[in-house]
Amino acid sequence: MNVEPTAQLTLPPYESVALLLQGGGALGAYQAGVYQGLSEAGITPNWLAGISIGALNIALIAGNPPERRLERLTEFWETICQPDVGLRFNPFIEHSLFQLNDLMRGALGMFGATTALLNGQKGFFRPRFPPPSRNGKGAIQSASYYDVSPLKETLERLCDFDLINDGPQHVAVGAVNVQSGNFVYFDNRVQRLRAEHFMASGALPPAFPAIEIDGEHYWDGGIVSNTPLSYVLASRPLRDTLAFQVDLWAARGHVPTNMDEVAERMKEIMYSSRTRLVTDQLHKAQQLRRVLNHMRHDLEADKREDAYYMQLADEMGTSARYNIVHLIYQHAQHESHYRDFDFSLSSMRAHWDSGLADIRNTLSDPTRLDMPANEAGFVTHDVHRPEE
Repeated sequence: MNVEPTAQLTLPPYESVALLLQGGGALGAYQAGVYQGLSEAGITPNWLAGISIGALNIALIAGNPPERRLERLTEFWETICQPDVGLRFNPFIEHSLFQLNDLMRGALGMFGATTALLNGQKGFFRPRFPPPSRNGKGAIQSASYYDVSPLKETLERLCDFDLINDGPQHVAVGAVNVQSGNFVYFDNRVQRLRAEHFMASGALPPAFPAIEIDGEHYWDGGIVSNTPLSYVLASRPLRDTLAFQVDLWAARGHVPTNMDEVAERMKEIMYSSRTRLVTDQLHKAQQLRRVLNHMRHDLEADKREDAYYMQLADEMGTSARYNIVHLIYQHAQHESHYRDFDFSLSSMRAHWDSGLADIRNTLSDPTRLDMPANEAGFVTHDVHRPEE
């Protein structure tokens, strides 16, 4: 695997370069590593969309000028990978133990996940005391096991929300309306985004409370859909797009042989975004759009214009092209079903390094970023799967 820094790249003339970040809790450090690799290569996305932990990473990227983004991402992850209360491992000792073997890495991961459950994470969430009632009525904001007010303070300290709203980048994050059950996107082209919009995208129940925004309450968007890919590619006007989709759960896996593996595989299937299914559906839709675009020209050439069908072809047809680059975290052998809430510092660094290695490996072949030249105008790439 190529892990050397990538030289600065010159992209084909894509109108939109999108960074799409999925949910996955502590695994989100992988996305920070991917962003580091893109930054090394001089690739600056102008379309940023995320869900859950992906939304928080989007806030840190969009809410800072390019020269400060890695610094802020590092500060965020090194902050939240400390327990909110209680003692923590000396970082040097923890790192040394982590390097010993998979058995020790697994033990440290379990310890990190247990610490997160019992003590919370600094600048992110803390346990409620007393714990919430299971049956009695209480306040909406306290119907969760953890208080996330520290996250609001962290986001407001590390992110410039005026820059998020007034900057050149298109930003959107997904959440679910608790009362209607509808999936919604908070989009800086539609409304001004605040810390609460990003927190709502990551408010996974029952751990975290619903976040109130303008009288409505929202939960984590991953409950309904864990990828913003469809939203971004369907946004009008349709444009030539290079999209880096960064997923934290792999849909493909093995049949479980014990109960830990059952819990692990269940999460993978629930939160994997059905990456291949969504991509295949978008591919087919793109083929139909291209056909409609060709039909429109044929109608004009034959002067057999029908106002309704011409209007339909205008609205649905496109000559836009799409290149989807998948980066999907491949979990390590020692990791188990609790890896999404293992916030130990060593695990975080391993996830970050994995994302950095994957994007460097991807960019080592710049032809993967070429504008699609096939009839469908749609290609996908994934360094963990054979090229199609």
